[in-house]
Amino acid sequence: MDHLVFIMQTSFPSAYDAPALVAYKGAYSLLTEDGEVLHLSAQDVRQNLQNMPCPLVIHAPALARRLDLPPPGQPAPWLDLLELFAFVHPATPVAPTPRGLALALGMQDEDIGAAEADLLPRLLSPLLTNLARQNNGATAEHLAALTVRLGQAGWIWSGTVAETLGLHDKLTPQGKLPETMLQPGDALRIWRFLPKWAETPLPPPPASHPISPVEAREQLTKMLGEDAEIRAGQADFASVATGAFEPRNVRGDPAIVLAEAGTGTGKTLGYIAPASLWAERNKGAVWVSTYTRHLQRQIEQETRRLYPDQATHRQRVVLRKGRENYLCLLNMEEAVNTAASRPAGITIALIMLARWGLATADGDLFGGDLPGWFGDLFGQGNLIGVADRRGECIHGACAHYQHCFVEHSIRRAREADLVIANHALVMAQAAYAQAGMSDDADETDDPSAPSRYVFDEGHHLADAADSAFSAELSGLEAAELRRWLLGAEGRRSRARGLKRRLDDLVVGHPKLETPLEAALMAATALPAPGWSSRLGQEQADEPPPPEPPEDIGLFPLEPEAPQPVLENPTEVFLRLLRQQALARTQEGGKQHVYAALECDLHPLVPDLAEAGHLLARALTRLVEPLRTLVERLHARLEEDAETLDSTTRGRIEAMTRALRRRAISRLDAWIAMLSALDTPPEPDTTPSHVHFIRVERREKQRMGEQDVGLYRHWLDPTIPFAGIMAIPAQGMLITSATLRDQQTNEPDSDNAEQAWEAAEARTGANHFPSPPLRASLASPFDYARQTRAYIVTDIDNSSIVDLAAAFRTLFLASGGGGLGLFTAISRLRGVYDRIAPTLEENGLPLYAQHVDAMDNNTLVDIFRTEEHACLLGTDAMRDGVDVPGNALRLVAFERVPWPRPDILHRERRIHLSGGDPKSFDERIARLRLRQAFGRLIRRQSDRGVFVLLDRRTPTRLLSAFPEGVEVRRLGLADTARELAAFLADTERADQN
Repeated sequence: MDHLVFIMQTSFPSAYDAPALVAYKGAYSLLTEDGEVLHLSAQDVRQNLQNMPCPLVIHAPALARRLDLPPPGQPAPWLDLLELFAFVHPATPVAPTPRGLALALGMQDEDIGAAEADLLPRLLSPLLTNLARQNNGATAEHLAALTVRLGQAGWIWSGTVAETLGLHDKLTPQGKLPETMLQPGDALRIWRFLPKWAETPLPPPPASHPISPVEAREQLTKMLGEDAEIRAGQADFASVATGAFEPRNVRGDPAIVLAEAGTGTGKTLGYIAPASLWAERNKGAVWVSTYTRHLQRQIEQETRRLYPDQATHRQRVVLRKGRENYLCLLNMEEAVNTAASRPAGITIALIMLARWGLATADGDLFGGDLPGWFGDLFGQGNLIGVADRRGECIHGACAHYQHCFVEHSIRRAREADLVIANHALVMAQAAYAQAGMSDDADETDDPSAPSRYVFDEGHHLADAADSAFSAELSGLEAAELRRWLLGAEGRRSRARGLKRRLDDLVVGHPKLETPLEAALMAATALPAPGWSSRLGQEQADEPPPPEPPEDIGLFPLEPEAPQPVLENPTEVFLRLLRQQALARTQEGGKQHVYAALECDLHPLVPDLAEAGHLLARALTRLVEPLRTLVERLHARLEEDAETLDSTTRGRIEAMTRALRRRAISRLDAWIAMLSALDTPPEPDTTPSHVHFIRVERREKQRMGEQDVGLYRHWLDPTIPFAGIMAIPAQGMLITSATLRDQQTNEPDSDNAEQAWEAAEARTGANHFPSPPLRASLASPFDYARQTRAYIVTDIDNSSIVDLAAAFRTLFLASGGGGLGLFTAISRLRGVYDRIAPTLEENGLPLYAQHVDAMDNNTLVDIFRTEEHACLLGTDAMRDGVDVPGNALRLVAFERVPWPRPDILHRERRIHLSGGDPKSFDERIARLRLRQAFGRLIRRQSDRGVFVLLDRRTPTRLLSAFPEGVEVRRLGLADTARELAAFLADTERADQN
């Protein structure tokens, strides 16, 4: 029987009379086929699942983990409503819980009730109703074609979806779609249906007309409307922000405003008001940069107040991210072409991606409108496989170039008023533009290139710069460069290698073929496959074991190519680095597969200097032909100008940029780092860079394997930040709620000037010619009334048992709504394992970063949706998380967030502390406490409690808390009792 007819038969279970299963209060709620709701243990559920029909569930992988069952995989054995939601409402993120799904489908709290299993059939009805409506719309043919293909792949919802779409009436007697309709294979090729971006001339440079404070206030009022919450200081902030939009008077000397705006000031709309006015008046773009994805999404939502019309908003506001975040259509095509020979689950994932790809606003796979739980349901490896994580983009040579999501984003940004990005991208774009290596070929000489910047979360500028301007000569980085140059070398990957990408451009041109072949030969000096397993060997006397394949599931496995056993100069150097690290650290020769080991570069172990010299020569033999290749490719642009078509010209320009960015600049940095082997630091001098060795286990490495590398960081990373921003930037607003350290709550104290100077140093403002305009706006919240703060004095937070008991007690006392913050992932996981069962028995679901297979945005969405849930997280949860209302009423910090005592921090506290390293450490800790406390209160009606589980907390750190907040030192029981009483009083007050 034709499988296309088979999808209409009874092979697929009916969802209409199916039982339903959800986790509920530490047990499970089961709706039987007879309509009875049962409360069962995990063991009872596991037994029932063997005999009962396929149940309705929500987020099957998470439910399977709770039940200690194997991952369900695809095709899934359960009717997961999230899968149906992804098909019916693509590009619509939703919290993956019964309540979250119900709210997304328009149900009210009184209709949702306790969210037991009997809720799930009520969610099925609106989903199928919405699907039936789409059957009469523009996507009807796509729905039919994709449903047929899903039926072929065995998707469990196929029968129900086909029935809803009336697919039986559309099929021919042979069980196929009519030839006049879109066919299943074609429906997956979404690039044929995506809009093309149109090449437009570069816009003229923007004007430099200023924005007055009065105009900024008027724009803010217009944006807020009549029903918005009035926030004291917001209009003042908008007025101050106009200073960043003043005309620049001297090249290299931008107008800078350093503005600290307390939590609740409303600084986002405060700077959007003058920024949008400046962009409209001067016909230019303002780039708004953040450190976290959370805040990017919040800013994008806030701009909808200014541009409520969807089309206008899309035209005026663009979210830019790195190329590796977007769906690569060429990867998608290759995956589609090989899907027939791969497991059915991959086809299902690709169909769901195709459904999303035609609905997405910008093609962002990670943190955009693709739900964060998508990878958990359909395979995270499938997502990574269709992204460009290897720098493999061939730009104009790609058949999908004019449909490309990345290129579309770049061109939309040229015409936008507001471009939202992250600090790393802004710094990289500025640096690449100056060096002529920008993603946008025109950006280097673009007169309309960004000149006005807003850096929100400005307290993280130094962290972002530290990452952006550091260099790493490690096994993984060097092996990645080898892979980029030589290709996959027989492994499962679409990595093409330089020869394959350049072949048609250099064939028949001996001047190009010669340096290309020389570079490929020299690239064998980089670590060969299996390098990590050879780190501990004195010499490579055996062939390396095979490495695990990459992009598992998307591409067919090719035979492993035999590898020659040779002394590799990079591997020799790495082995000696590892030897030195193990010899110089306290752990000695112990193999800690998770902990990182660090040691200073100098003094060197024997033979390391010589190995470094040999490696430097090998890298020089690689970089020189690459440099020659770039020069001769540029020469070909001039010599063959009359015969080169625009596509070939674009390819050559793109490849030269890629060679400089991906290879030459990296090799130059490595060679410079190796020169440091001969120049040990002079005593009593301040170095510009810090060099050290690190050994650690990293992502994608197998158990027992480790990476090792030589690292170089700027001592003060804000120096290169100021260097790359001074020329393009004409005005910058740097803002945060925590720019300054408060050593005292008296603003006019002698410490005020020191606090501002430290803030300027942290943001790099002190490296620009003219001093910034300083401004500070206090939070409008009454923290003395709205909050309580405690330090627990009778637990040992070095004991995971005590720590777990404390979190369990506090979360139970608050009735949920608790955010637990940790300074170490291992302690987070240990606490989670010990407290999750008890909390869930009491109706308090527990979620955790680094435990649940969801991104942070999705975890925060769940936390915001489920009022009695608790969430555990690390640094990323401390910054940029906005959860107003009763969903967040307790923040518990496991210990004082001291800076990590590594080599880099040691050098900075020596040279950048002004002779007071102790105060340097305390300043960092106070600022982190302020950031954590700031999560607690987000609006005037919020109430909350902050608890620090560190009895050794110095009193001098307590000025981190707002004025009027009394920090009480109590035992755990007393803290829990007062916490519960305060929140209960608040609830009664709200009810009255």
